[in-house]
Amino acid sequence: MPFGLAIPLALAALGGVLLGHHAPPGLIEALGLALLLAVSRRRLAVLLPVVAMTGVAIALLLARGAELPAGLTREDLAVEARVVSVAREGRLTRLVVAVEACRPVADGRLPCDDLRRLRLSAFAAPAFRPGERWAFTVRLRPPSGLANPHTFDYRGWLWREGIQATGYVRGEPAARRLEAAGPSLRRRALAHLDARALDARASRWLAALSLGAGERLQQADWELLNASGTTHLMVISGLHVGLVAAFVLLMARGVARLATPGHWRLAVWPWWLAGGAAIGYAWVAGLEPPALRAMVMTLVGLWVASGRHAPGPWQAWWLALGLVLLLDPRSAWRPGLWLSFAAVALLILIWQGRPRPRGVRGWLGALIRTQLLLAPLMAAAVLLAFARLAPAAPLVNLVAVPLVSSLLVPLGLLGWLLAWLPPLSRLCWRLFEHLVEGLVWLLELAVTWLPLWVPGPELVTPLALALAVVTLLWALPGLARSLRLVASLLLALVPLTPSFESSLPGQLRVRVHDVGQGQLVELRTAGYRALYDAGPRFASGFAPLASLWPPGQRFDDVIVSHDDLDHAGGVPLLADEHQVVRFIAPPGERVGVPVAPCRAGDAWERDGVRFRFLWPPHETGELSSNDRSCVLEVTAGDHRLLITGDVGREVERALLLETRTPVTVLVAGHHGSRTSSGPQLVQSLSPRHVIFSAGRDNPFGHPHDEVVRRFRRVGSCPWSTAHDGAVTLWLGEAVIGDVVSERPAAWRRSGVGGDCLALESPE
Repeated sequence: MPFGLAIPLALAALGGVLLGHHAPPGLIEALGLALLLAVSRRRLAVLLPVVAMTGVAIALLLARGAELPAGLTREDLAVEARVVSVAREGRLTRLVVAVEACRPVADGRLPCDDLRRLRLSAFAAPAFRPGERWAFTVRLRPPSGLANPHTFDYRGWLWREGIQATGYVRGEPAARRLEAAGPSLRRRALAHLDARALDARASRWLAALSLGAGERLQQADWELLNASGTTHLMVISGLHVGLVAAFVLLMARGVARLATPGHWRLAVWPWWLAGGAAIGYAWVAGLEPPALRAMVMTLVGLWVASGRHAPGPWQAWWLALGLVLLLDPRSAWRPGLWLSFAAVALLILIWQGRPRPRGVRGWLGALIRTQLLLAPLMAAAVLLAFARLAPAAPLVNLVAVPLVSSLLVPLGLLGWLLAWLPPLSRLCWRLFEHLVEGLVWLLELAVTWLPLWVPGPELVTPLALALAVVTLLWALPGLARSLRLVASLLLALVPLTPSFESSLPGQLRVRVHDVGQGQLVELRTAGYRALYDAGPRFASGFAPLASLWPPGQRFDDVIVSHDDLDHAGGVPLLADEHQVVRFIAPPGERVGVPVAPCRAGDAWERDGVRFRFLWPPHETGELSSNDRSCVLEVTAGDHRLLITGDVGREVERALLLETRTPVTVLVAGHHGSRTSSGPQLVQSLSPRHVIFSAGRDNPFGHPHDEVVRRFRRVGSCPWSTAHDGAVTLWLGEAVIGDVVSERPAAWRRSGVGGDCLALESPE
């Protein structure tokens, strides 16, 4: 392939990613026309990029079209599939399966033939094992996730992993094993490892470092690696594949030198053998995206190192990027891709054109300089991808990188190579075990002194840019040392810059978080922070509140409307991991922590914003738990917010005598259930905005159609966390009153009347 095609190929692949992601109207027709024009030119330099762009765009379009149709949500589907991975969490088993056959159980339903990969949950499930074929009945829903500002994008993760639907395995009819797992070198290797008398942690780390079995690492392992900035060492990367290829190359060239002393430098077969070893190792490691990326980069690197009609370093960089995107278009959404290629680009920049170091001291100094230059760039990339920073990473990696690359990985691989000689293999792995113990001690010590830092969302981008600029200041040749020092000191002040996100006195920021089928409303003024409800806790034990903020947050008040799990499920997590000055709940409700009672008439003011309880009364013994809910009214300037919890229609009518009108925002009662938001309340308040806090595809049908129509008839603008994600708005003086949704819908910006009168078609 001509070297001049590398950059056009990579740019074309990136263009295909953008086109496939945004899918503008007429895309297929335009791509077809471009292909015809490229063929008519009869030039490879034109045809190859167009074919690459078309292939990537069509692959992404087909991937999006293969997701579960909305019409099959919660329908019973009969599926035959092969188990890809299994993770057990107590009574809960999580599966990733590759679908081989799928059909709806009921007649007259949409087909599900296009489904290829599912993520399933199973309670009290049989013993699933990777590689087995099973038949089971499942209920699915399209890929989705909670959408909140500055949080993990679960929907994006499902897309990157190629998962086209999520759901659960039904207990009836019972799942049937169709076929036992076939032979697999990787599974045999893991079974062999399990039979060895190794320390549990060393066994997990050996499986991850040598076989790419990252799923064996426990949560504590990942937390330690994340906090120390060494997560990159625990995936099958170019380091691991490169070491295997380099070892095979050295051995093969040694044999060639003995066999043909005069011509061994011209022998081609050692390079081909090293490439085959890289492919084989990536295949044994599962050929997952990191291993695939490492394999491609290693193969291109071997070509460059061979010097045989090879491209230059930058051409090779572009070529590898283009090939990875062609083989796996979804990798464009993987932070690991950009981390890897950013690191390699910096290495090229640092080393290209510089003389080779001489002696041990020269090489040691060069490696330390390289690692120190890589540290801020990698920190910037991790900040942008994961919004966290490991202050210990630069110092820890000075020791961890050479330890892992020079000792741990070679010892682990040598143990596998000597598996047929158990005493020698056991010796290698015992040394591996002791080194892992020392590395863990070092990481824990570093994290104790310099713990993981999660900066505020407003700091992430400027801090990442500052770190990237620092890297360039010290990597680019020719800059004066004084310029580098002064600029670095100035950029070090970025974390100290004040935040401009806080509200002004008299203003209130309201955020109804997307927590699934539950409720959590965050209220913030200039110096006050409160929560109304704490979100649900699901059957698996997961509380969505855990995904919203890192531990250590401070809340002045947490108001728990009542003790149902969809409102109070996150209270234990708040009490354990955050600082809460005061919990408030209705009299008679038990939420698991000491509380102050909420009673009608209680009021307080913070930063010019007034808070007042309208319900419950002092005597609540005859009321149901729902009807005891704390009803909160908040007044900021001319704007008014009302949150009614789960009270029913009778309580709503009683509240009308106390409620001040007009109401700017109403958080609809009971998630939009028919038992709340009665005609009298809706007609009397006529809120400008009504927000339904409900889960996507929830089994209760919240919000109910009748309730939504009732609000529409009085001119309210409806929002639902099920479709819009988290909903944020600002109330108070000098506030425009715009509503920001975390999952903006295109249909809201179309039709007559703009945001509030544009309606989604029911067809």
